[in-house]
Amino acid sequence: MRGRRAVVWMKPSRDWASFGLVTGLALGLAGASHAEEVRAGPWRSLFDGETLNGWTAKVARHPVGDNYRQTFVADQGVIRVSYAGYDKFDNQFGHLFYNTSFNAYRLRLTYRFLTEGLPLDTPGWARGNSGIMFHSQTADSMTVDQPFPVSIEFQLLGKDGDKPRPTGAVCTPGITITIDGAKVKEHCTPPANGPTIPNGTWVRAELEVLPSGEITQKINGVIVHRYAGAALDPDDTVAGGAKPYILVRGAQPVTGGYIALQSEGAPIEFKDIEIQELTPR
Repeated sequence: MRGRRAVVWMKPSRDWASFGLVTGLALGLAGASHAEEVRAGPWRSLFDGETLNGWTAKVARHPVGDNYRQTFVADQGVIRVSYAGYDKFDNQFGHLFYNTSFNAYRLRLTYRFLTEGLPLDTPGWARGNSGIMFHSQTADSMTVDQPFPVSIEFQLLGKDGDKPRPTGAVCTPGITITIDGAKVKEHCTPPANGPTIPNGTWVRAELEVLPSGEITQKINGVIVHRYAGAALDPDDTVAGGAKPYILVRGAQPVTGGYIALQSEGAPIEFKDIEIQELTPR
């Protein structure tokens, strides 16, 4: 998702062992440690590798459940965001929602941006740009034209040009968060140490949402963000069409919601999508 202004901070065979611990121990970016004891359930897949059973599409300008021109495709173990059926992208931002909500959990998946199939009219900022939306409103509570759900976004970026473009930012359509106890004013906050990864490369993304509300994002096993204090933002200007949804609820804490994969104009594939639910010990 696009940010309002840039924030410059000087800032399958897989090893998932560090995210499979019963006791969650997250290491801070500044060297501090935060420990919260949790009880972890079993890992389970959210994607059967062959169908989109359990998932619901919502594409801007189209009704809930209309997988417009097969934007989301299940194919040989991946969920692909495809624009093969589009004449043009035309800002028809989409999201594929998992049909169950979650509060505290660990989510892990791998993704890669594809090197072909980019619509010619994809906005420049949306090239190689997608995300994992979570703590989201339901798909059917979005207005027909709403481009982004009220949610937190674990932003995924691919390389575009010669400049660094680190993946792993946090964006907040309709929601506010706090980092180091301070409310974040920007819509998107870049990671302090996120890598720039060439398109076509498989990348591991991990998300941990603790019962306390602390959230940690990892890219290829390295922490790129930690934050907390998620709450609805009545002053938000990004989740267009969501103002009534937010105002009727006020600036209440957001402690759970839905997970969605984003279609933002860039072809991308997701696989090995698994979740482990957490409860306080």
